[in-house]
This record gives sequence, C-alpha cells and structure tokens, in this order.
Amino acid sequence: MSSAQLREATTSLFRIVIGLLFFCHGAASLFGIFGGNRGTGAAVEFGSWPGWWAALIQFVCGGLVMIGLGTRVAALICSGSMAYAYFTVHQEHALLPLQNGGEPAALFCWSFFLIAVIGGGPWSIEGLIATYRERRSRPHPSVIRQTAKS
Repeated sequence: MSSAQLREATTSLFRIVIGLLFFCHGAASLFGIFGGNRGTGAAVEFGSWPGWWAALIQFVCGGLVMIGLGTRVAALICSGSMAYAYFTVHQEHALLPLQNGGEPAALFCWSFFLIAVIGGGPWSIEGLIATYRERRSRPHPSVIRQTAKS
C-alpha cells in the first residue's frame, strides 16, 4: 500500500468514525436511544433551543459526514455548532477545556474543521460519484480501437 493510499484510507476512516459518533449523539438526543440525552434515557424536547436544534445538526450533518455526501458543508456546520457549544456552555466555567469540561466540544469542533478542509475523499458517496462521472466521460475501449484503426 502506497503512502497516498494509506493517507486516503486513514482520512476516510477518520471521517466515517467522527461522523458516526456525532450521528449517534444526535440520535440519542432526538430519539432517547443509546441512553438518551445526556444519559437521562429521554429525548430532548421537540423544538427546544438550543438542545433540539443541536441534536438535529448532529444527526443530519453527522450522518452526511459519515457517508461522505455534502461533506465539506456538513462538516463546517458541525464544527460551527461545536464552537458555539464550547463558547456558550463551557467557556463561562473556565478558560481551558480541561477545566470546563469542554474537551469533547473542542475535539469535535477541530475534527470537523479538518474534515471540512480535506473533504470526503475517495471512500465517500462524493468519491463514488466522481469516479462514476470520470468513467462515463472516457470513451469506451471499442471506440478507442476503431479510432486507432482509422
């Protein structure tokens, strides 16, 4: 395996795992599964600000990042939502994430920012679409052979 292939595999797996974790967090808050919102076993109240909206972003955009569809935009929205969470929920308690319990928010924020910069990669729906379009734009081998004979 070349270093480029290893990099593609590693960044794709990183994107998939981060997206899955965020998706599950949103599902827990929206539907009361996986222990529910903050381990209460319950779902967050429909439409409540900011909890329900944050859970919706986690569920929808986390899912999009996980499958690699609209990856850059979805990851940027996820990153921004975690920056908002850090500054509105955690930073008022202390400056540093280690002191204010904001490590998960900071890690998700910067992880999604990285994904927004690098994109979905070849192991994504976007990558499959690009490969399909590239193959369709190439002439069929029989056309190449006929042109070479002419």
